[in-house]
Amino acid sequence: AQLVESGGGLVQAGGSLRLSCAASTRLFRANAMGWFRQAPGREREFVAAINWSGANTNYADSVKGRFTISRDNAKNTVYLQMDSLEPEDTAVYYCNAVNPLLRIGRPLIDAWGQGTQVNVSS
Repeated sequence: AQLVESGGGLVQAGGSLRLSCAASTRLFRANAMGWFRQAPGREREFVAAINWSGANTNYADSVKGRFTISRDNAKNTVYLQMDSLEPEDTAVYYCNAVNPLLRIGRPLIDAWGQGTQVNVSS
């Protein structure tokens, strides 16, 4: 598999989770990476992105100040630290390579992993 997400679970509002995404070397190397999420009955939406070096990031307004994206290029892994979680954050979270123009927030390929479920209770 090119993308394997993990780290989801059930947490109370105000809690934290850290998601991980292991990507294939071919997909990860030299690409910006990002996180997306899809809630029931809704389209998949952009959450956060990070460039190859990790120096630049971009976040959806809904998560700005609460979520932090990072990457470990030696491990082909991208992370999403989620703090101050809200019930509205409940969704399946996916990662993917993204357009290097981070503000666009679009995936580079139309191929996805299985995602990891995040449930936030009120």
